[in-house]
Amino acid sequence: MSNGIRGGLLYVLAIFFTGGAAAQTEDIELLRAALNELRQDYELRITALEARLANAEQQASQMASASTAPAPVARNVSAGRAFNPAIGVIFQGQAWNHQKDPDRFSIQGFPLGGEAGPFEEGLAIGETEINVSANVDDKFTAWLTLPVAIEDGEAAVEIEEAWLETTALPNGFSARFGRFFSAIGYLNSKHAHSWDFADQPLPYQVFLGDQFLDDGVQLRWIAPSDLYIELGAEVFRGSRFPGAGAQKSGYGNRSLFINTGADVGTDHSWLAGVSHLAATALDRPSGDEDQPLNFSGDADTTIAHFVWKWSPNGNWKQRNFVFQGEWFRTTQDGTYTLPGLMPRNYDIDQRGWYAQMVYQPFPRWRFGARIEGLSSDDSGPAFAGTVLGQLPDDPRRYSLMTDWSNSEFSRLRLQYTLDDTGPFNSDQWGLQYIFSIGAHGGHSF
Repeated sequence: MSNGIRGGLLYVLAIFFTGGAAAQTEDIELLRAALNELRQDYELRITALEARLANAEQQASQMASASTAPAPVARNVSAGRAFNPAIGVIFQGQAWNHQKDPDRFSIQGFPLGGEAGPFEEGLAIGETEINVSANVDDKFTAWLTLPVAIEDGEAAVEIEEAWLETTALPNGFSARFGRFFSAIGYLNSKHAHSWDFADQPLPYQVFLGDQFLDDGVQLRWIAPSDLYIELGAEVFRGSRFPGAGAQKSGYGNRSLFINTGADVGTDHSWLAGVSHLAATALDRPSGDEDQPLNFSGDADTTIAHFVWKWSPNGNWKQRNFVFQGEWFRTTQDGTYTLPGLMPRNYDIDQRGWYAQMVYQPFPRWRFGARIEGLSSDDSGPAFAGTVLGQLPDDPRRYSLMTDWSNSEFSRLRLQYTLDDTGPFNSDQWGLQYIFSIGAHGGHSF
């Protein structure tokens, strides 16, 4: 073969292999990033195990020498009780524009309670959430959430969550006690910064006052099976919406829940559940703060939820899709006292639902759509012409959103909502930012 022909072939082969390498560059980078992430995860686990081993060896050595060594002088704080928690801060803020005045927002036939309602108009910071968590010892862990919000131009700090949880109960049991979000439904226990949309769906706002939170005790059990099965029960004080007045000697709200789910191959997973909340209320306010409607009686809420998640080869960071939906049924049996009027018997069956889809076609960008609805039986002639009377059409709301996440610690979101819950439609546009620093635990399914 002549030098000219040999040179030509080498030139063609060089072009071919160079083009192939260029085409594979992106895949190689993705594989390298995944490998680095896996390596870091194992290194962290190994480091944690080494620390636990060293601590155990040190304790064993101290116990062995304790029988021969004189008793040490008492210390006020032992080294094992040093204050070393994980601390994280969530920064949230938004800018909203409403076609209708949000201060006059209401849903005919569905008086709002708790923290339900639209965002205030204009620029505003949301809750700045401070989270503190740590292991108490080898059998308990603790969690504290302190939201800092602006109320009437002044900063206000409250205790949103403060609970302790067991870590060493046998046979799949665990217990939690303190103040915490109930495990009913799918979204109720999730913090606002982990929501896929800026606000809660209508059924949560109407039937749970946005999110159900109270002081109580929770017991969970996870079955030892390949299929994920979780059973749980809760008892709460009953001072929070939809309860009120801490009835039944301070055991006014009770709940039961069951969840089940599984993986389907490497690409799919699902979760389904049913839960029930039984609440008792005494003079529970709702509606206008200046002229509240007071309800006394029983309010029972049943929730069914279903979630399906998809990600190719389980690689969630590159591409994923999530469908989720929930159905609510609430029955209220008691009396409503309207401003300036005597109590009237109120016995009603109301329902709500939502369905949403969120798709991430490539890293960092997500797109979502959500539809929500409410329906109700007629409240009767006693409430005709009042805010508890029924509209001819069922309330609806439609939302679209897109968000961009530079990392798991930062997110910017644009959301549009068409609100058809009243006699007139209302367009709502919102921008939102969510940033986190410090410790940030992983989110549940």
